[in-house]
Amino acid sequence: MNFAGIDIGSRSIELVVVDEDGRIVTALRADTGFDPFSEAAALTKRCRYDNIVATGYGRNLFEISFDALTVTEIKAHAVGAKALFPEAEAVLDIGGQDSKAISLFADGKIKKFEMNDRCAAGTGKFLEIMAGVLGFTIDEFGREALLAERELSISSMCTVFAESEVTSLIAKGEDRHEIALGLHASVMRRAASMINRVRSEGAIVFTGGVAKNPCMITLLEGKLGQKLLVPDDPQMVGALGAALLARS
Repeated sequence: MNFAGIDIGSRSIELVVVDEDGRIVTALRADTGFDPFSEAAALTKRCRYDNIVATGYGRNLFEISFDALTVTEIKAHAVGAKALFPEAEAVLDIGGQDSKAISLFADGKIKKFEMNDRCAAGTGKFLEIMAGVLGFTIDEFGREALLAERELSISSMCTVFAESEVTSLIAKGEDRHEIALGLHASVMRRAASMINRVRSEGAIVFTGGVAKNPCMITLLEGKLGQKLLVPDDPQMVGALGAALLARS
């Protein structure tokens, strides 16, 4: 038997299928687009499974249409992260529209969590918008920020006000790499505060699309004073967790 997990996020949809031993047999991704249900349905037709569990912001729509069980993103990421890194004691997930910090007991159960989903500040969407303002693609944003010799402080974390502040700094002739580093640092400080509020010590798994950003990894590791555990594909962790829960 095969078991599937689908994570319907704000920016992308991930689907993972595992076998009875929990080994990944299929991993698929699609952009969420303007019709997430159709995109999710198309992904499910590309693989075979006996049971499926949905997570992510679009999980409730999927539940109704597919008569599927659902789990919260908190639980899905906790299970997925612990499966990839048994030594994990905390998870930091920064996605397109929200960020989550989770601490775990030794058996993988959730001890405490904190979530920011009320504004774009501290999320991938914030970084994506700022990258565009500075003329970078989101894929090159982190690499370019690491080229800065110093960090230019950004006082506002509100996306609208930060965009105005960045535009003003550009007009003053400030180096865009230094502005980029300042923007990353502002997101990093918020994320580090979240993870420190829910855990005391131990290994941290960094998941979500922002975990692919080398500048965020470097800054967080410097602030937290430890190496982060980053999956090969950090965006798949929620879907993996959902698939493993479908198997249980």
